[in-house]
Amino acid sequence: MSGTADETDAGLLVIAIDGPAGAGKSTVGRAVARRLGLEYLDTGAMYRAVTFAALRRGIPVTDDAAIAELARHLELEVGEHGVFVDGIDATTAIRGREVTEAVSAVAAITPVREELRTRQRQWARARGGGVIEGRDIGSVVFPDATLKLYVTASPRVRAERRVAELGGDVDEIAASIAERDRRDMERADGPLRAADGAVVVDTSEMSIDEVVEHILGLLPEGAGTRKPT
Repeated sequence: MSGTADETDAGLLVIAIDGPAGAGKSTVGRAVARRLGLEYLDTGAMYRAVTFAALRRGIPVTDDAAIAELARHLELEVGEHGVFVDGIDATTAIRGREVTEAVSAVAAITPVREELRTRQRQWARARGGGVIEGRDIGSVVFPDATLKLYVTASPRVRAERRVAELGGDVDEIAASIAERDRRDMERADGPLRAADGAVVVDTSEMSIDEVVEHILGLLPEGAGTRKPT
């Protein structure tokens, strides 16, 4: 199956949500998917899963060829029930510090991105669309998505949210977030940016419910049937 967006993607109901880490994309994406009766895919979890598998096998994250080969043959399942890598439940492990510190390097490897983009398109085609969240969904994976969003928030707000959830030092985490943003924005393949035609949604001063309602109001008429809350 082709690894590029093509005519087979026409007619899919795809809501593409891009943006930096900690902006609320996952929470918002899941809520929007529930309201519309669609399935949700966290593509960031896919890159984390490849990173987890590489670390588990002792493959250096600087070995692009070995990690690309790993990605092509990895048994990977990402869904509402968790993340499974070669049959192992890695749902918690992929969010750990070791994976978090290494995932940007893995996500910058072009053959890895090509393989996971192919899997993302296959996932959407099998379901007739979905709410798909990541870094390059609207810009590269689904440039003709029904609705393209760039969900963001200030590094300080994102750090405060993470500390409220997991603990830690706000200043230290804010600096770490800003550095990851820089790496993601400067990588050559699929840099983090708002896609052409994307609606920028700054969640810094908005509740999750407010963000969800705002997004639902942006959908073209008839693009999905809303479910009651």
